[in-house]
Amino acid sequence: MKRYGVVMGAGKGTRMKSNVPKVLHEVMGKAMIEHVVGVLEGADVEKVVVVTGHKAERVEACLGDRCAYAFQSEQLGTGHAVMMTEPALVRLEGTTMVMNGDGPLLTVETLKKLFQQHEQQGVKLTLLTAIVDDPTGLGRIVRDTAGQVERIVEQKDATPEQLLIKEIYTGVACYDNQTLFKALLKLGNNNAQGEYYLTDLVEMIREMGDQVEALISDDFEETLGVNDRVQLATVNQIMRDRINAQHMKNGVTLIDPSTTYIETDVQIAADVIIEPNVYLKGETTIQTDAFIGMGSQLLNAKIGAGAHIQASFISDSEIGSDVTVGPYAHIRAKAKVGAKSRIGNFVEIKKSDLGEGVKAGHLSYMGDAEIGDRVNMSCGAITANYDGKKKHQTLIGADAMIGSNVNLIAPVSVGAGAYVAAGTTVNKHVPADALAIARIKQENKAGYAKKL
Repeated sequence: MKRYGVVMGAGKGTRMKSNVPKVLHEVMGKAMIEHVVGVLEGADVEKVVVVTGHKAERVEACLGDRCAYAFQSEQLGTGHAVMMTEPALVRLEGTTMVMNGDGPLLTVETLKKLFQQHEQQGVKLTLLTAIVDDPTGLGRIVRDTAGQVERIVEQKDATPEQLLIKEIYTGVACYDNQTLFKALLKLGNNNAQGEYYLTDLVEMIREMGDQVEALISDDFEETLGVNDRVQLATVNQIMRDRINAQHMKNGVTLIDPSTTYIETDVQIAADVIIEPNVYLKGETTIQTDAFIGMGSQLLNAKIGAGAHIQASFISDSEIGSDVTVGPYAHIRAKAKVGAKSRIGNFVEIKKSDLGEGVKAGHLSYMGDAEIGDRVNMSCGAITANYDGKKKHQTLIGADAMIGSNVNLIAPVSVGAGAYVAAGTTVNKHVPADALAIARIKQENKAGYAKKL
């Protein structure tokens, strides 16, 4: 049976107090709606339709061509939102799962379980419900004397007795697609809010002679939605704990998981050690036996096996195996550092390719450079790559020695095995195995300091 998904993403999210659409607020590095679409894809959904409204262009830019879109010009309720998907779905046969775009904690396993129960029982509607201690603000599941789902009552429409019910509707449900759109044709808005409630379809489908089933979630936390910044922080913490626990189960050592931030797409091999206050973001990958020291931040970084990173920032760059970096190094903009190199404190590397065994111990800058194997960049050595309008390249051959406080004014090259003396400013090619030295001649004036 074919599967489809409808995701509600039209609301402004007034309680977020933000210019950003609610579903675009991030949870562990991804917009909430990206998490929702991702789990639908993982549950073998053939087509996802996202209902947009407030700042629709931003939601569509986030998701791109992963989804089809339906625009809801007025937010007249959840039922009205699903009505907007009719052009995309009404002719299809199969099961449609409807869910909110602000529920990022749902898992593929739960959605698959809901799909499977719905399809195996052959009913027209299956709800995902949960038992909670405090159901305030949530729709209650009303069952008949036989225990069958009878209807869903919203908080504002509930009687005092119904408000005591602990089973709530999570906002996730599977429908027979044809039944869904037939029922929507009859949906009204006779309620306290004057809105078209999708939850009213429970009674309508029963009146059509069909049974409504429910799957009670094993984990209420998984079904949490986000309406304000407090709930956003809560959901972030839950997902962060979930991610960290999975990495530890996979053989990663987190010295203090409570202060370690690892986003959803980060990949870490076994036997990696991560100290406190580390942030791993984007599509970072870390190979086995690496060490990520306290205070490091990695964004879209590739870290080789056995690398040792200490209190440094690395973004969009690649670090080879057995490299040591830091403390306080900054490596960025598609830089590559070859195996067994040593990048020390207060060294910055930007858009440069370093060979194996390069040493830059401290206070150096390498920008737009190609640096050969075993080159030594001494303290204060820099590539002066910018002329005020354009960036230029510096080429340094293997085994060259670049002395302290050397300025390499690009475009310039230094041949293999060359030696550039400390304090030299290089503005023309240095041949291989040559010594380059360019200093003002020192002159000592006896007794002059006393006159000053």
